[in-house]
Amino acid sequence: MTERQKDRPWLMRTYAGHSTAEASNELYRRNLAKGQTGLSVAFDLPTQTGYDPDHVLARGEVGRVGVPVSHLGDMRRLFQDIPLEQMNTSMTINATAMWLLALYQVVAEEQGAENTQLQGTTQNDIVKEYLSRGTHVFPPVPSLRLTTDMICYTVNNIPKWNPINICSYHLQEAGATPVQEIAYAMSTAIAVLDAVFASGQIAEDRKGDVVARISFFVNAGVRFIEEMCKMRAFGRIWDKITRERYGIENPKHRRFRYGVQVNSLGLTEAQPENNVQRIVLEMLAVTLSKDARARAVQLPAWNEALGLPRPWDQQWSLRMQQVLAYESDLLEYEDIFAGSHVVEAKVAELVEESLAEIDRIEEMGGAMAAVESGYLKSQLVSSHAERRARIESGQEKIVGVNSFEATEPNPLTADLDAAIHTADPTVEARVVAALGQWRAAREPSRQSESLERLKEAAAGTDNLMAATLECARAGVTTGEWAGALREVFGEFRAPTGVSSAPVAVTAEAGTALALVRRKVDATARELGVGKLRFLVGKPGLDGHSNGAEQIAVRARDAGFEVVYQGIRLTPEEIVAAAVAEDVHGVGLSILSGSHAQLVPDVLERLREAGAADIPVIAGGIIPNADAEQLRAAGVAAVFTPKDFDITGIIGRIVDEIRKANKLDPLEVPA
Repeated sequence: MTERQKDRPWLMRTYAGHSTAEASNELYRRNLAKGQTGLSVAFDLPTQTGYDPDHVLARGEVGRVGVPVSHLGDMRRLFQDIPLEQMNTSMTINATAMWLLALYQVVAEEQGAENTQLQGTTQNDIVKEYLSRGTHVFPPVPSLRLTTDMICYTVNNIPKWNPINICSYHLQEAGATPVQEIAYAMSTAIAVLDAVFASGQIAEDRKGDVVARISFFVNAGVRFIEEMCKMRAFGRIWDKITRERYGIENPKHRRFRYGVQVNSLGLTEAQPENNVQRIVLEMLAVTLSKDARARAVQLPAWNEALGLPRPWDQQWSLRMQQVLAYESDLLEYEDIFAGSHVVEAKVAELVEESLAEIDRIEEMGGAMAAVESGYLKSQLVSSHAERRARIESGQEKIVGVNSFEATEPNPLTADLDAAIHTADPTVEARVVAALGQWRAAREPSRQSESLERLKEAAAGTDNLMAATLECARAGVTTGEWAGALREVFGEFRAPTGVSSAPVAVTAEAGTALALVRRKVDATARELGVGKLRFLVGKPGLDGHSNGAEQIAVRARDAGFEVVYQGIRLTPEEIVAAAVAEDVHGVGLSILSGSHAQLVPDVLERLREAGAADIPVIAGGIIPNADAEQLRAAGVAAVFTPKDFDITGIIGRIVDEIRKANKLDPLEVPA
């Protein structure tokens, strides 16, 4: 077989960005030189949630999980010496997607590129932010308007751009089964397309062009046969919906186009070398089947459960893709699963169950109504709780975690501090100082006038992209753009799904949960209170609330009265709630790396409030050295991804509450 007869490989990306625009630009150019064929930009949490680096909520988050982009100057620097007309750039951004696309378009124009040349994707799926990742800003209706305006603008002006990347990736990480992942993503697509076609901005003969620009971003777990069947089911359902609901006749327009990031949730802190084979199996799920092959693939690094990966770790993941694409014979054959009765039966089952769930959501009024009612969130919290229970019981085996735990010393992690990328603590101050310089150099009248026009457009019915582009050119900052829209649209706190989640682990006599319940009840009696009260808090901008929700649900089931107000709280707000609710313990969940600043801040504020006796427990992706520093600062206990036994964690929390209140240890095993 000649080289010309082979299929072209998928786009190979690495999700990357950190510290500053300068550092990220250098990283991108290095990765492109190594053979990466597309860019995938990770933005930091302030950028994703519409705050400038000097906002109180941005403290500790600047440059942590991505690159800070506060204005046009940052975007220029991010893509310096990278010709955008030759790039295929994916930008993982949702609530502020319109703003980042505007900055990207203006930089491309400055480089001399035509809008018609630009290729790439903005994620722009706000529904999954309400359900899983937590970087939403505005309520559902105005959020859908931003998405709609952007789709209409790009179809008419940037025709090769994918203006939305409907993202089921984070739904799986939040607990979604394959059926839920398909159904919720498709229901989101229906809500988006209905809104676009109802907006009056698209001519009837352009409907196919709109559908052809809708892409998806999915998750592939380690159950790679089921995951491959899931992708085939996705394609069949998309073809059916676009043909029957929207009358799209051209099969090219109806093609299911998707990119994938394989599962980071399944990466383990224990025996992290096992993550390499997990990543390879997950990659096979979305590449083996020609009829359901991903258009673009990005792989996590083996050490992401330990902390931020280094450039070498990301290179290893890129090389996995390159070996499969260029050394194997995968691309020389037609679909190798065609005619398999096993695959066909599984795909048919997934299609049937997913269509039934889509119908259920439609009966509720669609995806947006199902978000606002809390139905989708509670379903995900329930599914996640059931999965966690299977892992704890050993029914679902995780190699190196709850089975085959004996191991040789790992040379990859012999020096843990050197096995991950360590963020430079001086970055935040430098970024804040540079922002001050940018503001000082602007023409104030132009900036304020453009923001006023943006607010006028938001209060009316005009497409918001024109006013947003004007703001970008005027030097407006990310926080100012989002702040202007907050004034008009308001903000939204999504349902947590905790109160309505069913009990996932039984408390029958002799079970681990029953024993912990006895400890909780006994401690409450000794303290002379009706119930122990436990506050679960998420300080800062980290919206990954899955772990916090599971702790909250299990603490509730163990007999605690749980105070959980959701994401995006300042340390001041958490301490105020702890004092007002007179809690017996505080649990802080942070996965973004900002624990080193935010947790000590909470401790100090508790001391100032005269509540230093309340034990504080921290959880998240916390390297060993950081965990030691937190304990030295006064944290009672630190839990990381290796601590999978949630019931055992709740038992430890009770122990810390007893210790803080000078009660004798209970001889009740947890």
